[in-house]
Amino acid sequence: MATETDSESTTRDSASDRLLAAAEALIYAGGIHATGVDAIVRQSGTARKSFYTHFESKDALVAAALDRRDERWMNWFIAGTQRHGNTARKRLLGMFEVLRDWFASEDFHGCAFLNAAGEIASAEDPIRIVARKHKERLLEFVRAECDAFAIESGMDARHAAQLSRQWLILLDGAIAVALVSGDADAALDARAAADMLLEAPATKGRPRNKPNTPLTTKRTAT
Repeated sequence: MATETDSESTTRDSASDRLLAAAEALIYAGGIHATGVDAIVRQSGTARKSFYTHFESKDALVAAALDRRDERWMNWFIAGTQRHGNTARKRLLGMFEVLRDWFASEDFHGCAFLNAAGEIASAEDPIRIVARKHKERLLEFVRAECDAFAIESGMDARHAAQLSRQWLILLDGAIAVALVSGDADAALDARAAADMLLEAPATKGRPRNKPNTPLTTKRTAT
């Protein structure tokens, strides 16, 4: 049987969780500036007093909600990627299949972190910091798969870092295009471009003519 202290703690935690869930849902659907504290409190089913008990400001609540979304989104994306194959190449390309399923869902509203960063001017704002941390985590995951691909393919390990940065741009680019166009197949276009990136390193070791060196043909004596 729970003690009074345990019960009060559970209630506080529950109110905090409901506020975070409501803030995340409303802000993702409508934006930070368009979402007021009253709407978040109403959606959460908590008392307004609970908001001030758990969070010092709306910005603090938004940052905490995004931090929570980062953890859940990364877990979802990593698990989805790993289901797409037992080689790094399959997993890297599978990332775009994971995105396509997300793009086709009714609750897709783009990248919550890019959306949030676009509404906040200061790079040192806690909300921008959470958004930046999310992209750093995503890049870290992509880099690990690119490193594994380098081992599989014999690609120069130094190229893996560049490949991972290019890959992140393709992922975020696909998300942005899918949001604006409403076309889930933006993920497939990005996948096609990504496939070409994976093929490009294979050509780096091929001998090429030195610049400014004319080609010569061997003449036979007549």
